[in-house]
Amino acid sequence: MASTPPPPTGLVIVADGAEEMETVITVDVLRRAGIDVTVAGLSGKQPIKCSRGICIVPDVALDNVVDGRDGGHTFDAVILPGGLAGAQAMAASELVGHVLSHQQQAGRLIGAICAAPVALLEHRIGLTKRLTSHPSKADELRRDYQYVDDQRVVVDGQLVTSRGPGTTFEFALAIVDKLLGPEKVTEISGPMVLK
Repeated sequence: MASTPPPPTGLVIVADGAEEMETVITVDVLRRAGIDVTVAGLSGKQPIKCSRGICIVPDVALDNVVDGRDGGHTFDAVILPGGLAGAQAMAASELVGHVLSHQQQAGRLIGAICAAPVALLEHRIGLTKRLTSHPSKADELRRDYQYVDDQRVVVDGQLVTSRGPGTTFEFALAIVDKLLGPEKVTEISGPMVLK
């Protein structure tokens, strides 16, 4: 009898100033789909204060996941929530750049929503691909990407991007679709009463 394959894995990186809807909805939807999600704090395992004052406690410090002290995991998807301060912190982080570069080189999925695509740009991830972001970040991204204004979620190969808090369910479901297929999207959408 064949054994059941392990579930896909996702890493959601959070920093102070992360957008809470984009963080929590994404993690929730992925976990509903059966994806094994780890929430990693950029500056450690202590609670992070999100953009609207809500605090989130990461599962683990990002450097513990990456450098092997916590198992040295690889992930099927690495996801960056937005929130301007959080996105700027991820853009400034060499560790995030390391994670994203390895993810891209391995051909695994990368997701970024709202302001987070500025971290992709800073770390030279997915250059020339189609993407979108929060409208306030469009001008920063147009020169290096095929910027899309008229789609709420843009999927180009292994890169999934989206526009903001109001598009988070669609963003998360696009990641589910990439990892588990449209049947799983249909299965979890009904109970959430998304339509």
